[in-house]
Amino acid sequence: MNKVWLITGASSGFGRAVADAALAEGDVVVGAVRRPEGLDDLVAAHPDQVEALRLDVGDTGAAEAAVRDVIARHGRIDVLVNNAGRTHVGAFEETTEQELRELFEVHVFGPAALTRAVLPHMRERRSGAIVQMSSMGGQMSFAGFS
Repeated sequence: MNKVWLITGASSGFGRAVADAALAEGDVVVGAVRRPEGLDDLVAAHPDQVEALRLDVGDTGAAEAAVRDVIARHGRIDVLVNNAGRTHVGAFEETTEQELRELFEVHVFGPAALTRAVLPHMRERRSGAIVQMSSMGGQMSFAGFS
């Protein structure tokens, strides 16, 4: 049986690479992205395997509805890949509290909300995997990247 993947940030970078790998295995990919048109080429190339789901991971209130929607259409989520993220360039002392809160929404609270939404379903099925992606920026930094 093919797996159903929910991948945040699937339109580029590692999210796109994970989506490509899942598709190569014949799996179904629901790409959760802020701009669904970023997946138009994948949807066109694999219309029975790929769909774009508009989701801003920073909107934690949207997580439950997104998971319910995917499960309603596909019956399950086998793999959740929390991959969406963005960078912030600037000195820490010049980073506003709002900018910092927005980063935490995308990198911490959004993935946590999606994980909380999908876990009961996976536990009920006694099956599933959750993949948490991060960047090396979570481990170290460079000049100009606080």
